[in-house]
Amino acid sequence: MGAQSNSHLRPKVAVDAVVLSFAQREFQTYLVRPRAAAARGKWACPGGLVAVGETLDDAARRELRASGLANEPYLEQLFTFGNPSRDPAAHVISVAYLALVAAPVRSSSPTKKYFEGSWFRVSALPALAYDHALMVRRGIARVQAKLGYTNIACNLLPESFCFSELEALYSGVLGRVLDRRNFRRRIMAMGILRPAPGVRRGNHRPAQLYRFLKRDLQTVQIL
Repeated sequence: MGAQSNSHLRPKVAVDAVVLSFAQREFQTYLVRPRAAAARGKWACPGGLVAVGETLDDAARRELRASGLANEPYLEQLFTFGNPSRDPAAHVISVAYLALVAAPVRSSSPTKKYFEGSWFRVSALPALAYDHALMVRRGIARVQAKLGYTNIACNLLPESFCFSELEALYSGVLGRVLDRRNFRRRIMAMGILRPAPGVRRGNHRPAQLYRFLKRDLQTVQIL
């Protein structure tokens, strides 16, 4: 009888965004504290239910705007989380997105949906609502994998950067020391970078700046 009485019910569909940046040699993630009862006061990835007639991509962008995130991120679908008990309030299927920004800049004020938004080092995350800790781990694993065969690194770097910054990004994300000479030779031989105006000045001699030739996602065998 119970199964028949609930046969008209359907799971709800939501989107959540794992927002990642890479700074100070580690991943940073942008989290919000929702006002909604199910996760009230806890930290979580930005997200919410998909509206009728709304595409998943549009829903993800809407939720990111509501979170107060200052940057317009690179966005791609990450994974679908469908455990019926993942949300204690209802059966909610979440389509998670990976959102990448070049720098963890200060956010603008979130909308009335959230108390606040803030950046956190992934090595020191607070307790997260729902299964969002798993989402963050999935997002990091996706970036680590894609660094080897795409130009996704362009979304974690400023438009112009010196080669040492690119090397530090790869080394930090992958968690291993790279052979600097071979890495530089391989990258330059691929033709995915072009010189940018200006130089980076510091304690050593001025460093040439570079830009990615194409910033849309490309398949390139880097590692």
